[in-house]
Amino acid sequence: MLFEKVTPESCGIESERVLDYLEFLEDSGLSTHSLLIMKDDKILTEAYWKPFDKDFCHRMYSQTKSYTAIAVGLLAEEGKISLDDKIYDYFKDEIETEPSEYMKQQTIREMLTMTTSTTKWDYWFSSKAKDRVQNYFVYNEAKKPAGTSWYYDSAGSQILGTLVERVSKKSLFDYLYEKVFCHLGTFKNAEILKARGGDSWADSALLCTPRDMASFARFLMHGGTVDGKRIMNEAFIKEAISPLRDCNETGFEHMTAQGYGYQIWCIKDGFGFLGMGNQDTYVIPEKQLIFTITSDNQGFAASRQLILQGYRHIIAKHMKDAPLPENPEAYKKLCDYIAGLKLASVSGKKSVPFAKEVQDKEFIAEENALGFEKFSLHFDGEKGGELRYTNKTGAKVLPFSMCENCFTSFPEEGYSDGTGGEYTKGFFYKCASAAAWREEKKLQLRVRIIDRYFGNLCIILSFKNPDLVVVTASKTAEDFLHGYQGEFVAHAK
Repeated sequence: MLFEKVTPESCGIESERVLDYLEFLEDSGLSTHSLLIMKDDKILTEAYWKPFDKDFCHRMYSQTKSYTAIAVGLLAEEGKISLDDKIYDYFKDEIETEPSEYMKQQTIREMLTMTTSTTKWDYWFSSKAKDRVQNYFVYNEAKKPAGTSWYYDSAGSQILGTLVERVSKKSLFDYLYEKVFCHLGTFKNAEILKARGGDSWADSALLCTPRDMASFARFLMHGGTVDGKRIMNEAFIKEAISPLRDCNETGFEHMTAQGYGYQIWCIKDGFGFLGMGNQDTYVIPEKQLIFTITSDNQGFAASRQLILQGYRHIIAKHMKDAPLPENPEAYKKLCDYIAGLKLASVSGKKSVPFAKEVQDKEFIAEENALGFEKFSLHFDGEKGGELRYTNKTGAKVLPFSMCENCFTSFPEEGYSDGTGGEYTKGFFYKCASAAAWREEKKLQLRVRIIDRYFGNLCIILSFKNPDLVVVTASKTAEDFLHGYQGEFVAHAK
């Protein structure tokens, strides 16, 4: 039975090792949301960091590309396209300006392997183009022959998804659901957000659960079959998960520099789908092992190597082919640890004597690029407080808890909802906010956006004295929090 929950020992690994790995993730300072490990169709570990749970449809970011590639393969299997067709031929009637000759010669296969003619693509959120088709073909730098060097052409993945929609006459999600997802028994509440122009956001915006992720990985691991029933031809999948092209751009032989297939990464001992912030799936076919994780580690460059290498060395390499003796005590300890997991916040002191000197004091900001005008801090003892501020979009209040998360809404209106890059009046992202005194006169405020979009914001208030402060704001978020990046000085009123 798919998704039957069993002990790690029954799958050949000690509960202690699984616990060691979870503690390793926490000790590494990672912001993890979920983790699932499955062997032989059985779940040996499933963990959620509160407030996340098994039903939360999480943004997959670039994992979406791998799903798009399978949709392209299905179109080819139907005979509706050939992988060696030129992509330009499918869009030339809607492109307003003729692209370069290199772009015109580029094939679908070259796009699947990220060996496109692209040398630089325009960031579509700020592009002059009315939609992403124009953005790719008109505002793209295509200055080399396709099929040569490897380049992470995210915008090209969007065009592949649009190709699926143009040819199939269905949305990308509906096409995948009809062809694959309905046979998996999963993806029932999943969706793919839209890009500006109305096409599905095919390179970044699948929302699904960890069990959805695992079922799709299982489908590929089994060569396109589900419980013995063939759903897709095996030949395409074999190519898709194989190292067709070299993707090592640095010379360092890290976990994910093992080659690239059709929008699918080759990882040591297997293959995987990888999304920004660590929406990662890692499959080791020889061991029938599937690993999924969701996170938001945007801005933490070493996070993927820590996650995947740690999993490989702590768990995968030590897994036996036969079951181990059960260890109820160790398994209970693991289960208790999992039950206590919660979203990372911030560490430090809940209160310092200096807090009383700046309580409710209004600070006026010097002229700054962020558009901050004034702010004050209100503390409710060691429990939490509020950052009350006025910026170029108006007066706002951001609640926070001390050294733990306060779950609220981020007080900027109009961020994108169902369609990327579009202002949504009356819409606010859910967030988790926490603060801590890192020094006697230094307060750190961490905000994590936890919605259909994810992002991190860190605001540091470094006080010279009770009347003078330097405010530093930094963010890692795709197309929002733009007014929260920079530094300014403020003085008590």
